[in-house]
Amino acid sequence: MTLPVAADNSGALLNTYRRAPIEIVRGVGCELFDADGRAYLDFTSGIAVTALGHGDSGVANAIREALETGLIHVSNLFRTEPGEALAARLVELSFADHVFFCNSGAEANEAAFKFARKWARQQGGPAKHEILALRGSFHGRLFATLAATDRPQYRAAFRPLAGGISIVERDLDELRAVLDSERVAAVIVEPVQGEGGVRVLDREFLRALRALTRDHGIALILDEIQCGLGRTGTLFAYEQAGITPDLLTLAKPIAGGLPMGAVLVTEEIASVVQAGDHGTTFGGGPFISHVAQHVLARLSDPALLNHVRDMGRWFGDRLAALCESNPRVRTVRGLGLMWGVDVMPAAADVIAQAREHGLLLVSAGEHTVRFLPPLVVSREELARGLSIFEAALAST
Repeated sequence: MTLPVAADNSGALLNTYRRAPIEIVRGVGCELFDADGRAYLDFTSGIAVTALGHGDSGVANAIREALETGLIHVSNLFRTEPGEALAARLVELSFADHVFFCNSGAEANEAAFKFARKWARQQGGPAKHEILALRGSFHGRLFATLAATDRPQYRAAFRPLAGGISIVERDLDELRAVLDSERVAAVIVEPVQGEGGVRVLDREFLRALRALTRDHGIALILDEIQCGLGRTGTLFAYEQAGITPDLLTLAKPIAGGLPMGAVLVTEEIASVVQAGDHGTTFGGGPFISHVAQHVLARLSDPALLNHVRDMGRWFGDRLAALCESNPRVRTVRGLGLMWGVDVMPAAADVIAQAREHGLLLVSAGEHTVRFLPPLVVSREELARGLSIFEAALAST
């Protein structure tokens, strides 16, 4: 396919990202292609967004079907069937009784903070308002979610951040002490900390935290924006710990690359939320919800989830073997198709070399390379990606 040469308008964009020196123009399956026609194996998935790969025919058909109604947006002043049907299916598949839709993961977490805080105050009075996040967390870059994000370089320039939000250690003894307070409203936790280095929280830790929060009348919010919707091999990561939260936040893959976030809540939390307490102009609109119904059906398919588990075990074994044999690899962490590899060179240098060799990766800290391939990735593609990664390590 010959594409016209585009003008370089990159200077018009606000400089909030260090973009790679390539221009992506199309995608097929697990590959992306730049303006020069070069192919790259994509193990970023748009940072865990394009779970079904690029150019998926089912997603394309769902988009066409949604367009045929002529309803791209009507606002939340009126009922529309796609959003209601999507919410009903999420309720059916999860612990939740109700769903709130928005446009992104950060918005979902902000909404969850508001819902949890209102519920907690009705249980314990105005003092019960504090929200706790864990060391290594990443929950977004809005003011409240930034306060819950353990990345000093993201926070420093924007102080003062939202009050009543603190970061505590991933330690049960410390948590027992701080949760024994009439001021704590909620704890937010990523079952797998993505930006924080792909750290899989121990299942016993999550079970103990669930018990502690329940004993103290504290809402447990699970942030599965990156690790949810099939990424770990089950539809929701919390299933593997055998717990259920009070609120769950989702985003990234839910609408196949279209912007959508969601908060799943129990009836107890939902009962305190009244009309006017929160809002969204675009959230849960008919166009994007129709597409998300198709994506959710695919991501909840037992065959796909089994594929993710199989590919994840195979890939994890190969990464572990690489760690044993290559002194430049310090450790490997992950689950399903979400892996972090700590390397001796700077992660940015390894990622740059991998890109030169035809593999796209993303970091999760100064020395952690993160692997987030599409969930439909084949074993052959995983093997090819691993081979390229090894070559990149040797070239760094």
